Amino acid sequence: MNAVHAAAAATPPSVTFLVIAYRMRATIGEAVHAALAQTHPCEIIVSDDSSGDGTLDAARAALAGHPRASQVVLRSTGRNLGLCAHMCELAQIARGEILVCSSGDDISYPHRVQALVDAFAANPQAQLVGSAVDDVDAQGKLLAAKTRGLPQRLDQRWFLRRGKLVTVLGASMALRRGLLVGLPPLQGTVEDNMLSLRAALLGDCLCLQQALLAYRRHGGNLNDWMFDRSGNDYATYERRHRRVIAMYRDIAADQRRCVDARPDLPQQRKALGLELASMYELEAQMREAVLDRPRSQWIAPLWRGLRHPGLRRKSAERALKLLLPRRWFGATTRIRN
Repeated sequence: MNAVHAAAAATPPSVTFLVIAYRMRATIGEAVHAALAQTHPCEIIVSDDSSGDGTLDAARAALAGHPRASQVVLRSTGRNLGLCAHMCELAQIARGEILVCSSGDDISYPHRVQALVDAFAANPQAQLVGSAVDDVDAQGKLLAAKTRGLPQRLDQRWFLRRGKLVTVLGASMALRRGLLVGLPPLQGTVEDNMLSLRAALLGDCLCLQQALLAYRRHGGNLNDWMFDRSGNDYATYERRHRRVIAMYRDIAADQRRCVDARPDLPQQRKALGLELASMYELEAQMREAVLDRPRSQWIAPLWRGLRHPGLRRKSAERALKLLLPRRWFGATTRIRN
């Protein structure tokens, strides 16, 4: 029996490489070629979220004449779903135990899948493995090497203490399929935080220190849209914060749904999961108070934030705003995300 278990543990998990695209006609070809260049065998699914801009045709052209083209699943959603629902749909289609995610505007290095599979094999409890990335511009020119990385191992307590509410970069993620098909569907706009917290709830969340892909920075990045800093005025400031408030509430609700869905988990993991959900909700409440409420009503959420190890810096920065007119917000200060 031990020999059987040892043999099973030595068998690499099956992998599906997901190229996930929306309005990425100019870059999807490079992303597809990068998927085909992987040194580790994997199922490849290229999926366009009903872009309507020629992305699907560009992906088809990139596959034309390639000797492995017939092995690639090229598809489109029936209607535009948004990233989270798109990922959930793909998880139902994929056959791999491990899902390696790639945006249609990023370039995975040939050894990326192999490095991720090795990490899963070496860490059987790992639910999600991300990595550092190389930031590149729209034309692929290097902007910053080996960036956006986090410590090698991330657990619930680290996320509670971190302070910036930062998790593994979604563009760098590989995850066990069960994070999507074995838990309630993702609901929201941005996947990074929800999936990282799901992984920490169920097992281990890892971030490899080497850069495994070129992460393209341009005006269409979801992250740049969410944390919009295109103007130094109150309108931009308010728009950014309302988007982030909604995102943080989505994250809190997702973590609570996942805790409720897994009553079998150790009590401590469930308690920490609910504490993480409360932290994200408190951060949303503080941002909302600054935008909408009389200053006398800022005090309670700010005080709660000052008492929370992960929110102290943000809360202290917001406390300074008690002295400033709202119209100055965005022009004179920068609350880091």
